[in-house]
This record gives sequence, structure tokens and C-alpha cells, in this order.
Amino acid sequence: MSAKPDPHRFDDLFAAFGQVTLKRLFSGEGIYTDGKIIGIIVRDVVYLKTDNESRAAFKSEGCKPFYFTAATKRIASAYYAIPERLYDDAEELADWLRGALKVSSEKPRQKKKRK
Repeated sequence: MSAKPDPHRFDDLFAAFGQVTLKRLFSGEGIYTDGKIIGIIVRDVVYLKTDNESRAAFKSEGCKPFYFTAATKRIASAYYAIPERLYDDAEELADWLRGALKVSSEKPRQKKKRK
């Protein structure tokens, strides 16, 4: 049986942003603040929630999405790995975390029903 990950191992990394809570989620952990999920951690890689607009910044830095498998199909999620440089820059990471919170706080758009 593997040891449970230390829930405080990222405290220093997230300190400039503020309080976050890590909760078990599938094969990793969800990153929550104010009751909203803003990211996930899988195998100690931090992925943040994106939308079409914010995803451009991740792609411009060569970041990749978190993939999962459903019904034998590999699917890219809306969660993108943070740039490696942010693991050493908590202040800038805080800006990226605020962007993920904004995405998480937006109301999902309703799909129009076809007639």
C-alpha cells in the first residue's frame, strides 16, 4: 500500500495566492479555494483549469493538457500543466491561480437547443 501524499507539500508554492485545500480526486488531488476547484495535481504535476481564452497562455509556453481515458478514447481535459518555471516563482504562479479561479467562477454557458 502506498503512503498518503502530504497534503501540505505545496503550501509554500501556493502561499502567495492564499489558502487552498487539496482533496482526493480520482488518481490525484483537486486544488480547491472558496469551494471551487481551480486545478488538479496528478503525480505531483500541477494542472490549472482553463477556458478558451486562458488556454492560449499555457499553449504559448508549450504546456500540455491532462489527458484521461473514457470508453477507450484518450481525451484532453480543460486542465493544463503549469509552466515548469512557475514551480520556482510563487508570485507569478499566484497570478495564474487567480486566472484559474476566474475560469472556475464563471457560469457555464447554456447550450442552445436546436429546433
